[in-house]
Amino acid sequence: MVKLFHNKYVKYIILILALIGIPCVIYGLIDKKNELGYRTVRLERGDIASTILATGTLNPVILVQVGSQISGNIKRLYADFNSVVKKNQVIAQIDSMLLKAEVEKARANYKAALANVDKAKVMVTDTRRTLNRYKALVKENLVSQSDVDTAQTNYDSAVAQIEVARAQVDQTRSTLDFSRTRLDYAIIRSPVDGIVLSRNVDVGQTVAASLQAPTLFTIAQDLTEMQVNTSVDEADIGRLEVGQEVTFTVDAYPSEVFKGRVSQIRNAPQVVQNVVTYDVIIEVENLDLKLKPGMTANVSIVVAKKRNVLRIPNAALRYRPYGEEKESRQPKGIETSAQNRVWALLADAKLKSVPVKLGVNNVRYYELTEGDLKEGDNLVVGLSGEKRSSNPGATGSKMYRARRYLGH
Repeated sequence: MVKLFHNKYVKYIILILALIGIPCVIYGLIDKKNELGYRTVRLERGDIASTILATGTLNPVILVQVGSQISGNIKRLYADFNSVVKKNQVIAQIDSMLLKAEVEKARANYKAALANVDKAKVMVTDTRRTLNRYKALVKENLVSQSDVDTAQTNYDSAVAQIEVARAQVDQTRSTLDFSRTRLDYAIIRSPVDGIVLSRNVDVGQTVAASLQAPTLFTIAQDLTEMQVNTSVDEADIGRLEVGQEVTFTVDAYPSEVFKGRVSQIRNAPQVVQNVVTYDVIIEVENLDLKLKPGMTANVSIVVAKKRNVLRIPNAALRYRPYGEEKESRQPKGIETSAQNRVWALLADAKLKSVPVKLGVNNVRYYELTEGDLKEGDNLVVGLSGEKRSSNPGATGSKMYRARRYLGH
């Protein structure tokens, strides 16, 4: 009897505890679910610079390729890599033995042509005397008229031969000048002041200038003034203007930021794998000669800058409360800025949805141009239980414990 009583009441006690305990547990879980911790950031003022990122290559402003207009063997070299040269300085010499022989031959032909002019003058004098003599004799009927005509023909021919001889003089003189010029081309001179970037020949090497001039040296005129040649996508080219500020880094000095400015926006399109880009030239000062030709520059072009404006972190624009995640979390920008909104945490721990209009932006912040917000307001960027966003705009956020209420 005691055993039966015991079993009967144990069942009732377990049932009662179950009826009381299960709702308590459910209520506790629901209460913990509604107990949310909001991570917020303060709406503050600061500077915003909107930039366009690109990659380019450093090059000298003026890069001269020194070639040879004649063929021959390299006899001497007077410059090497990194040699500093002056304008008209001799930097190489081609073997000129054959060229000197051509000059001597042309000089001899020129002298022969001058002698032919003198010979033609003698012939004119001789034929003139014969013609005058025959004219005097024909009056006395000592010679026939045909003899006089023949003498006249010989005289005119001798006069014309002088012009032929003089033309030959001009021709041989030009040939002599041409040969002398080719001989001068055997001496390679620097066309500009600068520094030798590359030397493409060695002593004894034969250069052939039959179709085009072979490049012997590459000379940069002035490495203290350089330029970055970069390509900008067609979607961003409309925001570029000549004179805009540029910052860039190079792998050789990763912690140092170099400055420049946009000097030229070229209109010729470049199409690579159906992507249209335009060449943009950036002027750079290189007074300390740290930058070298061919370095890869990671370029940031400042297309807009605002100072001391209210800045909304990107994370605040992307946050959506539970139940509204289907809305796009991507900020819309200036054109469709009426669709943007943020959630402000009020003093009574309620959330308030605030439509905002955005202006200039960069990766971290958007400029607040319109919206019912003031400096110091707390903007929600996430929940305490969520994994923290990697967005740098969400760093330094404060933690709040609050129930989820939506204030309108």
